[in-house]
Amino acid sequence: MKLATLRTADGGTTAALAMGGNSYVPLPANDVGALLSVPDWRALAEAAFVAASGPGVVSAPPSELAPLLPRAGKVICCGLNYSDHIQEMGRELPEYPTLFAKYADTLIGPADTIHVHGSAKVDWEAELAVVVGSELFRADEDQARAAIAGYTIANDVSMRDWQNRTLQWFQGKAFDGTTPVGPVMVTADEADCDFEVRGYVNGELVQHGSTSTLVFGPAKLLSYISQFTILRPGDLVLTGTPGGVGMGMTPPRFLNDGDVLTTEIDGIGRLENQFRIHAPVPANV
Repeated sequence: MKLATLRTADGGTTAALAMGGNSYVPLPANDVGALLSVPDWRALAEAAFVAASGPGVVSAPPSELAPLLPRAGKVICCGLNYSDHIQEMGRELPEYPTLFAKYADTLIGPADTIHVHGSAKVDWEAELAVVVGSELFRADEDQARAAIAGYTIANDVSMRDWQNRTLQWFQGKAFDGTTPVGPVMVTADEADCDFEVRGYVNGELVQHGSTSTLVFGPAKLLSYISQFTILRPGDLVLTGTPGGVGMGMTPPRFLNDGDVLTTEIDGIGRLENQFRIHAPVPANV
């Protein structure tokens, strides 16, 4: 089962069941996160599928897809989680996950334009993201695995000049409107155990990694996070990026105004976002 969040004609959003192609069946919730908060969300989606008919199916091109979880209560990200990316950044394998947070304000749709103000070193990070489906607190890995509603795609677009101003990464990771998510969530029961994650800049493959090489897999990450903060339905956890980021290249390479960033995972889909990079702020700001 694949779920999406659609933009509606009145400027709102609605959760929807993806039927294949650009066809969707609207569901009785404002977005996928709100849908997951309903105890019988799966039954609602399955009933919509059974009842789907011509009048009940709407066509929505990628431009009409909203961020999958526009009101996510928590967006927690893991850095340095693929062994090859850790090595290209000159670090040792970690004993514990390196975590940081974003706000829901960072999230945008899978085909939205990304506007960056005040950074001259904009980098890409293609990622598998995990959607929480039930409440988790101090959970073990089996409990965490059972609480995964599904998987989606994200790109942790990073402003490296801001990120490297201090030892804390937050300010380079939390620019509003710079983290595309979607296009759909594939439910855990229909997802493969391992995913191939790919990133392209203007059609050139720059990242390719398998989640089989994650140091901390999805269940381990959710279990670890739940030891210090409660996770609820609709929360989002980004699992890290494989090697091939611009900052790790020789010489470093960053995105330019007009570049198109594509993030792709087989079985889930792709994000395709153009960049508009506006004049940097003065260095002393």
